[in-house]
Amino acid sequence: MGRVIDMMWRVIDWPFKLVGVLLIQIYRYTLSAFVGRTCRHAPTCSEYTRDAIWQHGFWPGGWMGLARVVRCRPGGTHGYDPVPVVVPERAHWFAPWTYGSWK
Repeated sequence: MGRVIDMMWRVIDWPFKLVGVLLIQIYRYTLSAFVGRTCRHAPTCSEYTRDAIWQHGFWPGGWMGLARVVRCRPGGTHGYDPVPVVVPERAHWFAPWTYGSWK
């Protein structure tokens, strides 16, 4: 039963992944030049969000990316910060803020 639900979730998530990644790519090649390239992390926040969406799906990856953008501010974190390989154990779909690291 779990395999059927996983397959159904992948089919439902696929169009959202594509649209999310497409919007990020459009931002990276158009608006990013006007906003300025001031990300304090490697990979950049847009690359991190794109990779998180591809690896973990639209909902968890989007929240991971939002948490990363919040951390990318003066006084926030900086340096190398890759996308986690697995979704945190404490993360649940009904509590989306648990997907990202907000520190």
